[in-house]
Amino acid sequence: MSNPQGPHQPVQPAHRPQQPQQEPQAQTQAGQNGVPGQFTAPGQYPAQGQYAAPGQHGAPGPYDAAGQAPADGPFGLPGEQPPARGRRRLLIILGVVGGVLLLVILGVVILINVVAGPTNHARGLADDFTKLVINGETSTAYDKYLDPALQEQVSKEAFIAGIKTLEMDNTCKPTYNNVNAATENGTKAADVVGLITCDGGKNIDLVYRFEGTDELKMMDIKIKPQV
Repeated sequence: MSNPQGPHQPVQPAHRPQQPQQEPQAQTQAGQNGVPGQFTAPGQYPAQGQYAAPGQHGAPGPYDAAGQAPADGPFGLPGEQPPARGRRRLLIILGVVGGVLLLVILGVVILINVVAGPTNHARGLADDFTKLVINGETSTAYDKYLDPALQEQVSKEAFIAGIKTLEMDNTCKPTYNNVNAATENGTKAADVVGLITCDGGKNIDLVYRFEGTDELKMMDIKIKPQV
């Protein structure tokens, strides 16, 4: 006896468990490509304040509008130039040193003019006078260099005759052994001592004294053969 069969039932396929969809990795590993615990979507830049410092990990530094990196200023601030304090200090030192050197040079020049000026002037007067009498221009020497007070004591004729007795010629050369010049109460004075040497062994001593305020004139003269 056969078993009765019920109506035909369709076979249901076996139920398969669904695989959970894999979610995109939302976090990056700590210490790589961003701040730990934050997601950085591809193609997007980190938020402001998350840039690396210039010069670290290859990150570019700040650029200006022209695309050039501004120079670092004081305390590392971009776009400001540090004050040239070192150069300014050097220029000040050089200016002070230059001023001191200039004062020293001016002092030396003034000292030379004060000390050597009257002496050189007296030496020049004595040399001009002596060359005139050696060359026979005795009258000119008398009129140009003798003070009126000395001219009253010695006439021109006596002066010319006295110089002529020395018998000087163009071989005679003067030298000045001692020249002293000074100023006292506004009056200048100079004493000149020298020697005239001529061929044949002739030597003539000379002593001149010049005095004056603005212009020096001969106040005394001694010129005679050396004994």
